[in-house]
Amino acid sequence: MAMPGSCPSTTAAPSAGHPPICLTDASAGLLHSSPTLTPHTPANSSPSHIALPLLALAGGAGSQDMLRPRLVLFGDSITEQSFRPGGWGAALADTYSRKADVVVRGYGGYNSRWALFLIQRIFPLVGLPPVATTIFFGANDAALPGRTSQRQHVPVEEYKQNLKTIVNHLKDCSKSMVILLITPPPIDEDGRERYARSQYGEDARRLPERTNEMAGVYAGQCMELAKEMDVQCVDLWSKMQATEGWQKLYLSDGLHLTPEGNALVHKEVVQTLRGAGLKAEDMPHDFPHHSKIDGAHPERAFQ
Repeated sequence: MAMPGSCPSTTAAPSAGHPPICLTDASAGLLHSSPTLTPHTPANSSPSHIALPLLALAGGAGSQDMLRPRLVLFGDSITEQSFRPGGWGAALADTYSRKADVVVRGYGGYNSRWALFLIQRIFPLVGLPPVATTIFFGANDAALPGRTSQRQHVPVEEYKQNLKTIVNHLKDCSKSMVILLITPPPIDEDGRERYARSQYGEDARRLPERTNEMAGVYAGQCMELAKEMDVQCVDLWSKMQATEGWQKLYLSDGLHLTPEGNALVHKEVVQTLRGAGLKAEDMPHDFPHHSKIDGAHPERAFQ
């Protein structure tokens, strides 16, 4: 692996359809947050390793030099849509209001193969890394070959390897970053058919482009990788199906989320982040609460 702040030089041209291992210009990435890096600690150990960068950011109460840590959401359309009304990303920003900035990097229609073209730009090895990142791919990778969405299909073995590449890159960016994988959601095949017919009428596809069984295979590989690499994981595929009537309760078109589906993702993500040491109530505010500001001498609160 490359050391943080460095990028291995490569001379071979990327193969067709696959991204280069490293981009020489990583300066385009703007996702800066915690300036303090600590040695990697297993996910099931004490969460104290998370507190170190947060405290380092504080710089004293009301410090004007303090930067908020950043939580980056990296994924496909389910992440891209997460800041719509009722979205799980917007709810996450509210949970960590004035404690951390939630940055959405969602790309509708993308699979894990295409995501590899982005990681050097979104997560440069130089600068200040996010304090936490969610990785939410798989719904498009699991599209069936030979069907209408076959362009997005990625074989499951490659999907797992792509996730591994992303996780390894994030670990190179920061040894203390909380890395959270989210499995693809389940597929309501009847819901997908109804949606297709509502959009295309008689021209709708005759065969499903996704199945719940195949989504489960990709979800299993996502969970397996998380265990192998000692990172956090939310098994959304199983969590949703544990509720009776999940198909219409959690999914709006057989794939994307309803408000209730977004609420479930938010709940699971927050619970996981808290378990890893990112508890909003324990994180410092970026500037003093208004109750701490003297009306006659406001400047004192910012010294």
